[in-house]
Amino acid sequence: MKIPIYLYRIGHFFYTNKLRIPALFFTYLNKFLFGVWLPSSAIIGKNFTLGYWGIGTVIHNNTVLGINCLISQNVTIGRNFGDKNVPIIGNNVYIGAGSVVFGEIRIGNNVIIGANSLINKNIQSNTIVAGNPFKILKTQTTKKYFELDD
Repeated sequence: MKIPIYLYRIGHFFYTNKLRIPALFFTYLNKFLFGVWLPSSAIIGKNFTLGYWGIGTVIHNNTVLGINCLISQNVTIGRNFGDKNVPIIGNNVYIGAGSVVFGEIRIGNNVIIGANSLINKNIQSNTIVAGNPFKILKTQTTKKYFELDD
């Protein structure tokens, strides 16, 4: 079920139409019902998916996510102390459970981030990374996360 994402979309509609109080209501409704901080002010592309309804997931208010992104449970996307901007995440990105993505960084397209990874530097497109601190496991991968079968 995609109820948290539907609530985000409704809240984002209100946010983009400068109706801040209803937008904030839907943000807090998501927090109360599902334990996910999915602010209406974030910009999230089509076909966005949250693992396990986003339990424990925190997404910064200014986050930009591309299309076909899947974010697992207990993921944090935010800003580093002293930074003014937050991560910009490309299309077809998978972020594994318990990962932390923070700072003024860019995550490219077709990126897979393994579980419990700490991401604080740019990641090029078509890359698989994992670890704390993260290490590049594979580059120039042509398959998207949803095309992998093993």
